[in-house]
Amino acid sequence: MHFNVQFNNIGSGKDGDLSFLSDLTNATQLQVLIISNNNFGGTLPMSISNLSTKLEVFAADTNQIYGSIPYGVGNLVSLERLHLGNNSFTGNIPSDMGKLSNLGALEIHMNKLSGNIPSSLRNLTKLYHLALLGNYLEGSIPSGLGECHGLQLLYLSDNLLNGTIPKQVFRLSSLSISLDLSNNLFTGSLPSEVGDFQSLSELYLSDNMLSGELPSSLGGCESLEVLHLQGNFFNGSIPLSMSSVRAIRDLDLSRNNFSGEIPHFLEGFRILNNLNLSFNQFWGVVPTGGVFKNASAISVVGNTNLCSPVANLKLPKCKSKQTKKRRLSRSLKLILPLVFGLTLLGIAMLFFSFFLCSSRNRRKEISSSTLGNTILQVSYATLLKATDGFSKANLIGAGSFGSVYKGVLDEDDKAQLVAVKVFNLLRHGASRSFIAECEALRNIRHRNLVKIITMCSSVDFHGNDFKALVYEFMDNGSLEEWLHPPTGTEELRDHVPKKLSLLQRLEIAIGVACALDYLHNYCETPIVHCDLKPSNVLLDNELTGHVSDFGLARFLSQVTSNLSAIQSQISSVGIRGTVGYAAPEYGMGSEVSRNGDVYSFGILLLEMFTGKRPTDNMFSDSLNLHNFVKMALPGRVTEIADTPLFQRGKNENPNQCSVRIQKVEVCLSSIFRVGIACSAESVGDRLKNINDVASELHFIRNTFLG
Repeated sequence: MHFNVQFNNIGSGKDGDLSFLSDLTNATQLQVLIISNNNFGGTLPMSISNLSTKLEVFAADTNQIYGSIPYGVGNLVSLERLHLGNNSFTGNIPSDMGKLSNLGALEIHMNKLSGNIPSSLRNLTKLYHLALLGNYLEGSIPSGLGECHGLQLLYLSDNLLNGTIPKQVFRLSSLSISLDLSNNLFTGSLPSEVGDFQSLSELYLSDNMLSGELPSSLGGCESLEVLHLQGNFFNGSIPLSMSSVRAIRDLDLSRNNFSGEIPHFLEGFRILNNLNLSFNQFWGVVPTGGVFKNASAISVVGNTNLCSPVANLKLPKCKSKQTKKRRLSRSLKLILPLVFGLTLLGIAMLFFSFFLCSSRNRRKEISSSTLGNTILQVSYATLLKATDGFSKANLIGAGSFGSVYKGVLDEDDKAQLVAVKVFNLLRHGASRSFIAECEALRNIRHRNLVKIITMCSSVDFHGNDFKALVYEFMDNGSLEEWLHPPTGTEELRDHVPKKLSLLQRLEIAIGVACALDYLHNYCETPIVHCDLKPSNVLLDNELTGHVSDFGLARFLSQVTSNLSAIQSQISSVGIRGTVGYAAPEYGMGSEVSRNGDVYSFGILLLEMFTGKRPTDNMFSDSLNLHNFVKMALPGRVTEIADTPLFQRGKNENPNQCSVRIQKVEVCLSSIFRVGIACSAESVGDRLKNINDVASELHFIRNTFLG
């Protein structure tokens, strides 16, 4: 017995439309029930669990059905196909679906389902088609899906799934049509098991947070026609083994960190008609054969070190080796005499400097050997004068270990505006914080780090120990003041309303990410900041972000080897950081690491674009800033974003406003995905390298401006 009313316009889109399904529970011979592509609204009645046990097909897709999928659907033990896609179902996927042992096709895509993918789906051993895309599903893919050995199509894209992709999924050799995991929050590398997909036609892993090099086993996917890896953090070169993937027609590796030369074997892929290698770090000469003959079929923009003999690619023209040799020989003729002369001059200046220094009184330096000799001191009297006696009028901030004053420092007849951080040495840990900050700042230089000018380690006029650091003054205060300006009767600094545009916030975030990248990856000894938050990001007159306050900073070599007594003394302070921004693992006794800074940056990023502090009163129990944003993606970005980001421009008509809002929404969605990936509670699910974060934010900015 069949009941089929699909492709009509039945239903009002309201409650009660599906009440007739309860009457069908008396149809004990019912095998096919199809109500797809109508206008049915309301909820699915609980009575569907009492439909005929002989029912093989139930299709209610493409309607306006909402509410939860009734528990008890597992009673329909003969079901072979269940189609509920393109509705507005909410809640979790019922775990008793695992009882449907005869199910071959399960489609619940394009709904509003949340929660985890039930592990009970492992029991659906006859499943060949699983479509859960376009929901709000989270958590990891259950490894038990690897037991569904008949799966040919697996669609999990456009969800909030995270963690690493289980190797068991890549071992599903039955996957022959398509695997789509794109637009999620997956991390980790692409495992070598991907080579088991010898029969797979389409593989979509785009717009996740995957990293590492592509495994050579990828060459085993000989049937692959479509490979989309764009929008991840993959690096390294395209493996030579991919030369065997000759059936490919659509290859997209854009928006990653791939490098090396573009391999010439791509010229031999005869049916390749779409090749996107844009926004990577490829270098050298772009090949000219095969797909490269058709400029409209390829994209290589955003690779600054590429050149091409073909003009239509709009790349710099490649220089011949002969030209380079001539230029080199000519350059050598000019450079060698110059280098020789400069060397002699340098030696002479060195002797003169040595003589001059030995005859001059040395300036007093820091007595403690831990502070080195690169930061010269200034006297207590000088700072007293510079700050007008540390007057309240010049007080611009107060922190855990002291106060910050605005001052004017007269040095060599030049007046310089400065910020003087005076340490409260009565506070436990303040002296150690002073030493840590001196040690961290003395040898580092970056445009997004606050610049230390001088310091004072002396005694005041009452004989008390006095310690202070003098920084370059930042005209626009801290990011905290801009994100959360005073309200009510409180006055704004200089009476200037503090509002940051989306682009200004993004530029500040990029600057902070670049500063952390420098500290983590480019300092001789890697430095972990340990206390990243809006009040520790200072803004200059151009609103460029500068990371400040290194009082809790840790040197990684000292963390791992425990050679420094001072750093081990500081560790009890350093691991605390600030509530809401400190990584969860620090509270469980884990050692300081770069991962902790990545977490703090993720929280900072989410705060910058939602306007909500992680310590806001709305967050309690299981709801925190991370989950608040995560639950809103992808469809409710406008609801959680900071309101000023969507304010209408002065001379903007409704059409322009609509286009701008759509563009802002796309940009914010990308930013929030980065923030979520950085602030994952588990270290294993978190983005590993801040360099990848900086690259992705650069891309988001360029896309927004483009």
